[in-house]
Amino acid sequence: MGIIAGLMGLIFLVIIIALFLFAAIFMARKVGLLKTPEIVEGATTPHGQHMVKRYVADLKNISDSLVFRFILIAVLIGLMTIPLSLVSDVVRERSNLYRGVLNDIASTWGQQQNLQGPALFIPYTEKFITEEVKTDKDGYERKVNKTIYKQRTAIVLPDDLNISVRLNGETRKRSLYESLVYTADLNVTGDFLRPDISSLSNNIDEIHWNRSWLALGISDTQAINKVSGLNWNNQKTIDFEPGTKVVNTIASGFHAPIDLSLLSASASDSTVDPESKYPFQLNLNINGSQGFYFTPFGKTTDVEIVSDWPHPSFQGSVLPNKHEVSDDGFEATWSVPNLARNYPQLWTLEKQQFNVNEFKAGVNLFESVSLYSQITRAIKYGMLFFTLTYITFLIFEMGIGRRLHIVQYGVIGLALSIFYLTLLSMAEHAGFFNAYISAAGIIIIMISLYAYAAIRNIKRTIIITVLLAGLYTLLYSLLKLEDYALLAGTVLLLVILAVLMVLTRNIGRDVDTGSDNNPDVNDKGYPIDNVDNDSKREAPDNIVLPTNTNIATT
Repeated sequence: MGIIAGLMGLIFLVIIIALFLFAAIFMARKVGLLKTPEIVEGATTPHGQHMVKRYVADLKNISDSLVFRFILIAVLIGLMTIPLSLVSDVVRERSNLYRGVLNDIASTWGQQQNLQGPALFIPYTEKFITEEVKTDKDGYERKVNKTIYKQRTAIVLPDDLNISVRLNGETRKRSLYESLVYTADLNVTGDFLRPDISSLSNNIDEIHWNRSWLALGISDTQAINKVSGLNWNNQKTIDFEPGTKVVNTIASGFHAPIDLSLLSASASDSTVDPESKYPFQLNLNINGSQGFYFTPFGKTTDVEIVSDWPHPSFQGSVLPNKHEVSDDGFEATWSVPNLARNYPQLWTLEKQQFNVNEFKAGVNLFESVSLYSQITRAIKYGMLFFTLTYITFLIFEMGIGRRLHIVQYGVIGLALSIFYLTLLSMAEHAGFFNAYISAAGIIIIMISLYAYAAIRNIKRTIIITVLLAGLYTLLYSLLKLEDYALLAGTVLLLVILAVLMVLTRNIGRDVDTGSDNNPDVNDKGYPIDNVDNDSKREAPDNIVLPTNTNIATT
């Protein structure tokens, strides 16, 4: 059924083209571009055959005109969008497969990492006493005190938070595809002020300092390689345990239990400075991909990220205060005050709800121009490339006085379309640059040999080869430009428009001047002898004059 549908479509296309050509001839006669010869009375040629010969002659005249060549080029460029769209579908399919492989690698190596915290959590109990009046069975009223206890959890954010990150980029390969991943070495330091839990409520019955814990959030805990113990208040190291115990605030990560009974003792000791700080320090090594982000939990959060990847893309709610990018990598620093976010340093989780993930910052390890994005951009320049190539051949037609057949134009267009499929298939194995050189070389050689077979001129064939090589070089330059690609493409379009203006500047001049361009032919197309007016010969009545000035006598 597919073959039959294709044949029917081809027949329908041929019929449409034929109707278009006959309509073009009819309109050309109406406006005077083609002259309709008179039918000779008594001619032996049948009327039907005579009409066919006239249309064939008219069709040949139209096909040799420059206007028809431009129309032909426009139609062929439109038809070439069909193979271009097919190649674009193949590129899209391969690109989706590539993204699927990247997701698979990220799921096993490590996803994009987001560091939250650390934060200190201190549970406490609130005591509420209510007085109720109850009536017994004898009708006596009495007052009863009812005591209600509610468990609360206070979250304390650090006063100073310093995060130092070293991202070491790596490349992981699966099948034909490569994925950029990283290993991050983190050093997290800072300090907490002694929290004033009593300021959270007037009904606090007891603060459970010995049940406190410190939690640190990591978005993908499966990618944790190594975590040091928590060094709290320059004392012994405390081991971490899985989970944060507060999944509504910090979804995933780990925690370390801390006995803060000393804080309770210091709170009752008037000699202890209430502004005393309790430092902490920890190290961890994690895997990740795509990017690294942090949440500024500190009253002042200072972050430094250093990497060997030369293409960073800084993202998030705030950009770095300072950054340096070179071929050897980048270095960026942030300093974020707590006033930039919308949650305080101390609150009760059960009473107030804040989205601590709404404010974060970080960097993506950006691949500036990927393989499939480069091929997609090359396909977008396909129409422009077809136009330049066809205009090149049109110029040579005007120079050598020989017309290429419509089939030859179509074959050249197919060769240009196959270039993109060749580029895609080779780039997945040899890289974009090597694939581009190879595919361009193959297509240039094929078109040059085909052009030599058509024009039979080695010098002009060499010129065509050089021009094609220049066009492919120009296309590659546009693909490699990142910041100036649009500007360069616009300039190229203006150049093409200027060339078209030069080529078409004389169209219509012959029609406007009439027979002035050919003084040896009168306005009816008859030859005029160089004699005086009295001796001019009239054309015999029995002469048939077709449009190509061939004289047929009865």
